[in-house]
Amino acid sequence: MALDQIDQKIISMLQIDCRQPIADIAEKIGLSPSACHRRIGILEKNSVIEGYKAQINGDKLGYHIAFYVEVSLESQSEQVLAAFEAAVQARPQILECYLMTGSADYLLKVAAENTREYERIYRRIIAALPHVSGIQSSLVMKQVKRWAGYPSRS
Repeated sequence: MALDQIDQKIISMLQIDCRQPIADIAEKIGLSPSACHRRIGILEKNSVIEGYKAQINGDKLGYHIAFYVEVSLESQSEQVLAAFEAAVQARPQILECYLMTGSADYLLKVAAENTREYERIYRRIIAALPHVSGIQSSLVMKQVKRWAGYPSRS
């Protein structure tokens, strides 16, 4: 789907605040509310907009530390990758998972209340994932920039 400048503006505004009324978005970009609503519907139908979520402060929920975890597997066969990915999907303690190039096969993001809790997650969840041959953890000391959406292409 080719996105024009109006679509880009709609996307930018929704990334800033997806709860703002469509009428407000339409007014700011010079569209009628019905035209803006129709464009948002098309963006949703074409999976440009995949959903709407609240941005939650993990620290306020008691998740005071985060780790990025590089995981290497025994092999890269389709069966091994599929088994690992299915197991990751079933573990809510793993917040994000990416298949990577480079020295590790996967990069995981994990949040924990403290280092003792992370050790438990490390031993009982990450190390127990199928076909894991190596794990390298990195503690996030400070979040310098929070993800706020993709940059506008306009």
